[in-house]
Order: sequence, then C-alpha cells, then structure tokens
Amino acid sequence: MATMMMETVVTCPACGQKNRVHATMDGRQPVCGRCGAALETAPAGPVTVTDANYATVVAQSPLPVLLDCWAPWCGPCRRLGPVIDQLASELSGKVTVAKLNVDENPRTAAALGIQGIPTLKLIRDGRVVDELVGAVPKGEILRFLQPHLR
Repeated sequence: MATMMMETVVTCPACGQKNRVHATMDGRQPVCGRCGAALETAPAGPVTVTDANYATVVAQSPLPVLLDCWAPWCGPCRRLGPVIDQLASELSGKVTVAKLNVDENPRTAAALGIQGIPTLKLIRDGRVVDELVGAVPKGEILRFLQPHLR
C-alpha cells in the first residue's frame, strides 16, 4: 500500500527548533529533532470551524487560534482569504488558523459578539484575548499576532 507523503516545517513549542515533518498516514506522533518534545502538526490550510466543532477545534486547542470570521458575500472577507491561507501555512505549529462562516454558524458568531466582518479573533485557552476588525494587510496581522506567540 502506497503512503502519501506531505512535508511541512513545524516549530517546536519547547525549544524553537524548526523541524521538517513528513506527514504520513501511519499515525505516529512527530517529535523535535533537538529536544524530543512532541510536535503539534496542523493542516496546510485554515481549519473550518462550525457551531458543532467550535469547542473541539478552538476552545480546546493547545495552540493559540487565529479565527477569521467571514461570509462569502463580503468583498473584504474574500480579499482577506488568500492572506489567511498564507498565514495558516507560514504559522503552522505556532498558531492554528481557522475560519468561521458567520452566516452558516450564527450561534458561534453571536457567542463571539461578531458585529462586523471580517473580524479576526485571537483565542487562547478558550478565551478571546484580542481582536482585529476589517480587511487589514498581512503585516498588520503579523504585528497583531506577535505578542501572543510563544
């Protein structure tokens, strides 16, 4: 049986070492090549958050979560989408990047107090610790995230 190979670079949360991780379907937990700590691997793109999976994906995440609250009819949201996709790839292992369609998931949008979109919420340990409203440039999002990264 052929094994599907994808490769990502994951930063160790314990020592900061960048590790090349080959994501195979064999279920083994990747570890840091320097210190041996378990590495959290994340999907290549943003995770889709729904009313049904919010508690599992966001509230229980071991990493901080950058949650993009958006809607398909929103022009600024669509312009921000490719930036969110880039950040998901670039920040893998440091932050979980997720997307919440506010039209399809009104309970979670209401619980988060979403009043305008696009809104980026930074969530750590199940609590919103910061937010950024509007379609902002990638550099501003990175500055927004910097104080919250380990």
